[in-house]
Amino acid sequence: MVFSSRFEDALIYAHRLHASQKRKGKTVPYVAHLLGVTGIALEHGATEEEAIAALLHDAVEDQGGEPVREEIRRRFGEVVLEIVDGCTDSKTTPKPPWRGRKEAYIAHLAHASASSCLVSASDKLHNARDLLMDYRLLGEEVWSRFHGGKEGTLWYFKTLVSVLRGRAPGALVDELDRVVTEIERLASS
Repeated sequence: MVFSSRFEDALIYAHRLHASQKRKGKTVPYVAHLLGVTGIALEHGATEEEAIAALLHDAVEDQGGEPVREEIRRRFGEVVLEIVDGCTDSKTTPKPPWRGRKEAYIAHLAHASASSCLVSASDKLHNARDLLMDYRLLGEEVWSRFHGGKEGTLWYFKTLVSVLRGRAPGALVDELDRVVTEIERLASS
């Protein structure tokens, strides 16, 4: 696939939006996550619109709510915006309480578009891989980074696997399941 200039524009826009943001509990620039999610989505057949949405999947939630949402619509169109909306668990600041927000997002995923499920599954796989790597380095200390703590975070990932099974490409959810199972195994030993 050869990308149009829209992909380049989205990459620059995503970088600018998240330029001062770091990964949770780390010094890693947040754009590393956006690139990782986009790479996973592309490896699982993403179209250009889906790849652009992968770059922008956290923009509304983390970088400005409705004004950023409208800018995404203006710059990248309705298709990209619909995918981003499907990956967004909060459009308000401050965000609603963690558990309720995650339960609502899970309920939404059961009916989300295939494109939103692809990007969401790619996002969750990248997050789970990151968590697994950090757990191997830090052990139980890693759970302090997460609003849901150990139990809530494990519940969230296991429930996502269950909901995404059949909603996103099989190999993608299979890999997410393997990573989550490994996290659970390590966390229970």
